[in-house]
Amino acid sequence: MHRIRTHFLLPLLLATLPAQALDLAIIGGRVIDPETRTDKVLNVGVQDGRIVALTTDLLEADRVINAEGRVVAPGFIDIHSHTPTPFGMQLNILDGITTALDTEAGAYPVYEYGDAIKDNALLNFGASVGHYAARIRVIEGKYQPYFFHQGNLAGMSSPAFEQPATAEQIEEIRQHLNQGIKQGGLGIGLLLDYMRDAVTDKELRMIFEVAADHDVPVFTHVRRNLPGDPSGLNEVLALAKSTGAAIFICHITHNAMGSVGDWLKTIDQARADGVRVTTETLSYLAGGTSISADVFRKRDWQAIFDITYEDVQWVATGEWLTEETWNHYAKHEGSGAVNHHYVKEPWLHTALRWPDMMISTDALPAFTHEQFSNPNIAGTFSLVLGRYVREQGILTLSDALSRMSLKQAQWLEPFAPAFKRKGRIQLGMDADIVIFDADTVAATADYGKPYEAPVGIHWVIVNGQVAVVDGTIQSSIAAGKRLTTLTN
Repeated sequence: MHRIRTHFLLPLLLATLPAQALDLAIIGGRVIDPETRTDKVLNVGVQDGRIVALTTDLLEADRVINAEGRVVAPGFIDIHSHTPTPFGMQLNILDGITTALDTEAGAYPVYEYGDAIKDNALLNFGASVGHYAARIRVIEGKYQPYFFHQGNLAGMSSPAFEQPATAEQIEEIRQHLNQGIKQGGLGIGLLLDYMRDAVTDKELRMIFEVAADHDVPVFTHVRRNLPGDPSGLNEVLALAKSTGAAIFICHITHNAMGSVGDWLKTIDQARADGVRVTTETLSYLAGGTSISADVFRKRDWQAIFDITYEDVQWVATGEWLTEETWNHYAKHEGSGAVNHHYVKEPWLHTALRWPDMMISTDALPAFTHEQFSNPNIAGTFSLVLGRYVREQGILTLSDALSRMSLKQAQWLEPFAPAFKRKGRIQLGMDADIVIFDADTVAATADYGKPYEAPVGIHWVIVNGQVAVVDGTIQSSIAAGKRLTTLTN
């Protein structure tokens, strides 16, 4: 790589800059920092992975990116993902994601998460403590640290998802959760709806007590009932209030459906009552999960989602199902995934407008071009920027960027100090940066072509290293780091 030097006047009182040239200068871009509400053309200087200059003056750097006419923003933080694979991270980074976390499901032991990418990570990554993984260990005696550890897929119809725990087993699970938090787990991941008949009131309270003891949140997929029924939300809010634990409600739009506005009012009231609670939404409208999930095997899923077989796709092929093909896959390929199309766009509009909403992918694992996943993994954030900011005006650009980076960092930083330096374009912050064209950025991935890269995202920088240039991944760059509560 050629070293490019551009000579400029150094800014005063911005940072204590080294005598030598900076590692990187981003010149002439529209810098948007949601926390300070900065929105102006500035030059950004990067040294040793941190932002060290923000100025209208000129900089000297070994490498220069001309960002004129582009937006320079914090790299996107995906707080809810399930795809720590090399291919999945390639898709993520092209969508501007610089940090991807599995918080809903999580892992245990936490250090096993991302074993396929830990030595060559394009992105920062991390996980909560997986309650389900601790349950598998205690109830089944199996070692399944996360859903597809070393190619072994966890089945959602196994005893860990079906069988209530004894008092002794609950205490064993408690010990594992405590251990996982000590390992640096980013809270506790609770797949409550997937084991709705297995997790008793006693076990559920134990989970919240452990979270409260360590002052970390519970990330949960609440128990789902008929459309709009808030009892699953009320259940976890009551526990959060009585134990003092913080609670993160996963994909509220997909759970609340047409009642998302009412659910958000309930959350606002809980906050007023002292509960630490927040939530997220996806930008794609289908749900994606295993065909063996409890909701499909044991409940009237057609009534719950108000859809039928023809509204469901087999993820691996993109095939639209019939009752016959549904029954075939359910019997013979129970670990396979489906996309069920039921969310209405006005519900998403309501969610996006909530001031503290976060946006995430909930991306299913992606392994190869030939084996389909859902398009969330490749287009979640570019879809928001193109459709819901530029085309529909549901959000301002600054508010969208806040929901894709800053809100996540602010939620995580009280117990994970590394996030105090994420989600911001400010002096001293980690240089996780995305540079895009606000006039053209758009998602091209859909359910028939889930891996199509977005347009308009030109550069992505991870920990000061330029990982994407003109929409092309730099294969020699692997600057991602594992992030835990122990990471400073």
